Amino acid sequence: MTWSFKKSNSLPEQQFFLWENLLERRTGIQLAQPQQVLLQTQVSIRMRELGIGSYDQYFDYVQDDSAGIAEWQVLVDRLVVKETSFFRHRPSLELVKQQLENKLSHGALEDSFEIWSVGCSTGEEPYALAALVNDCFENRNINPYFGVTAVDISLPSLSIARKGVYGRRSLNLLEDDEYQTYFQPYGKDQYQVIEKIKKRVCFSQLNIMNLKNKPVQPMDVIFCQNVLIYFRRWRRREILKQLVKHLKPGGVLVIGLGEVTDWTCRGLERIAHEEVQAYIKSS
Repeated sequence: MTWSFKKSNSLPEQQFFLWENLLERRTGIQLAQPQQVLLQTQVSIRMRELGIGSYDQYFDYVQDDSAGIAEWQVLVDRLVVKETSFFRHRPSLELVKQQLENKLSHGALEDSFEIWSVGCSTGEEPYALAALVNDCFENRNINPYFGVTAVDISLPSLSIARKGVYGRRSLNLLEDDEYQTYFQPYGKDQYQVIEKIKKRVCFSQLNIMNLKNKPVQPMDVIFCQNVLIYFRRWRRREILKQLVKHLKPGGVLVIGLGEVTDWTCRGLERIAHEEVQAYIKSS
């Protein structure tokens, strides 16, 4: 059976389930039925751009072993890329800052301070983390010794992130001194992350379903906010188990508040905080 795009502007329910299952099978992301409009819109746009006349034809196309690989990436980018901004959730960032300051105060930082930003989108989160961590070192007149590894499934988002250039809208939550300290003008109404912050962040592509295959060094902080909401409850717990394996003893895992409830993990203790959901690994 074929549904003609030209005759109908709506995505049939049966076809929606096919797309939903394909997305979850390949990325782990659960696209709830209320998001049918989003899926319909993005699929329709791509079909018009490619001159494809039916949903079935486009569905077969994205499953093609050659051309479909690139097309699938284009569609996924449009479905999952989320708008973000610098310092979107300050309490979480401040908690990371406090963890580093405690280590520096007690001489407990024996090696480089390493952060992993999972689901980094266009880079605002990892650059904000790098800026705060850099301040911690400089305020104590200590030569900064840290790195931020940032990963995302979207190649176009990572391309934007590597450039480190943003419009004013991405900076609207910054204080004046932060804006002046961390950015420099870049063309008309655009601003670039300063080099000493920019060079501290390394970006790479990663499907969160493949965490087992990601060779990363042990982390002091793993920041994974507003990512788990896209997955089923059981898969969220599996993802968290994999992330915990990459934590150093004493390391901290930060997730979005309420993304997982009643979750416990051996060797991991929740940090008492009303505005942040974070866990610390036993030393």
